[in-house]
Amino acid sequence: MNNVKIIEIDKSKNRLIFDDGMILQSYHERECCEEHYLSVNDLELSELEDLRFDLSTDDFFNRIEGYGIELIPTNGHPVRIPGYGENNGCYSSDISLIITDAINIIKRYDITECQVITY
Repeated sequence: MNNVKIIEIDKSKNRLIFDDGMILQSYHERECCEEHYLSVNDLELSELEDLRFDLSTDDFFNRIEGYGIELIPTNGHPVRIPGYGENNGCYSSDISLIITDAINIIKRYDITECQVITY
């Protein structure tokens, strides 16, 4: 079991960095003026410091349709992360949750339904 903790919340890039170097963030291939992302802006590291996550399984998060995702720790309380989208209807609203090692994408999950989209 992979038992990692969050050591940094990078609010400028909307990503979480874990103590093993893995990075969790959303990804959207931008085509024009649209934007789709998970927002970590409301998270505080002090609230997450005792939580551990097993990123080696696909059960470390739940999709919440029309809201975002919920990270499921191996201990403690779930962590909700909202998803947002702005789109004029002409472009893709696809959004993925990705785990990277800062160079390569390790895992990718479709979370398109996990966002509030404004048109």
